[in-house]
Amino acid sequence: MPLTFHWFLPTNGDSRHVVGGGHGTPATASGRDRPPSVAYLSQIARAAEEVGFAGALTPTGAWCEDAWLTTAMVSQHTERLKFLVAFRPGLISPTLAAQMASTFQRQTGGRLLLNVVTGGENQEQRAFGDFLDKDSRYRRTGEFLHVVRELWQGGTVDLHGEHLRVQGAELSRVPDPVPQVYFGGSSPIAGEIAARHADVYLTWGEPPPQVAEKLDRIRSLAAAEGRTLRFGIRLHVITRDTAEQAWAEANRLLDGFDPETVASVQAGLARSESEGQRRMLALHGGGSRERLEIHPNLWAGIGLVRGGAGTALVGSHDEVAERIKEYQALGIDEFILSGYPHLEEAYWFGEGVLPRLAAQGLWQHPADKEAAPTALTPPTESAVLAPFAS
Repeated sequence: MPLTFHWFLPTNGDSRHVVGGGHGTPATASGRDRPPSVAYLSQIARAAEEVGFAGALTPTGAWCEDAWLTTAMVSQHTERLKFLVAFRPGLISPTLAAQMASTFQRQTGGRLLLNVVTGGENQEQRAFGDFLDKDSRYRRTGEFLHVVRELWQGGTVDLHGEHLRVQGAELSRVPDPVPQVYFGGSSPIAGEIAARHADVYLTWGEPPPQVAEKLDRIRSLAAAEGRTLRFGIRLHVITRDTAEQAWAEANRLLDGFDPETVASVQAGLARSESEGQRRMLALHGGGSRERLEIHPNLWAGIGLVRGGAGTALVGSHDEVAERIKEYQALGIDEFILSGYPHLEEAYWFGEGVLPRLAAQGLWQHPADKEAAPTALTPPTESAVLAPFAS
């Protein structure tokens, strides 16, 4: 399957330094360097669209701007780019969420993708009025996605579940196309819910052997449900014309990490209840600056000051392309990438790596796909007799 690439909209602010935040830690002051205005985020979105990214992930949480509202505004300044909107199922009604997604599809020409974030931190969830424990949140997510998917298919839903209850729920207009559901989570319960409801299972950027083990587990769970999932990975990227230039940039970012900030962020992340965050912390030993290259061209330095995705592909354009192919061999065909600052790094990757993958037949610019001629097929009898049937 051809590779798909998504970029990232930094709705907590952008900088020439790493902007922290997520999993219970506040955004760092460097996020004020480039505030997340609609004008600036639209610049990033248009750059991503131009160089060939299919979509852009927008995060969710108390540390950033609201993803639904921000992407709705930015979508009006783009033409093709899709928006992978992260949202937390427990904070809104499933019927309302299904309606919002349907409206988003109509108003943007079908450019919505959904990243379901169950929520890994009790403290932050409680700030939003959600007092369920982690496993209960995942079970509620399963009920939520059941309702949403039934509504998207045009059904009327009655559910009296463990956590959710709806009666006579239905949509006046279903979304076209139905949004793809992206889902991440490393715990056993997360895998079970993903296997039943996700279209694309996401993992953070662990070394290939660890990713392979995780994907095999999710494949088995999905097969038991009679389903087949696609797989994606979330990484940062620092790619340059030469490896020396790329590592010099990584070291420049590392030099900007204040030891007190690193210690504070790591202390906060150590309290995380997220299994995925625990695995991220283990990659760098909970704050160590030694041996941060944990696999060829895979650098764990970002995770010293940032929650969530904490690894970056670092190297020449050819080296980064080779690491992408290594993940592809495991079954990864969607890559969600980011880099600091996001405007400039979108061009570095889009102009440096994507053409190399295209030359090998592994990627095609989305605009070229849309422009490709399609073979004409003769009309069917029903189409001739009823060309305007609805």
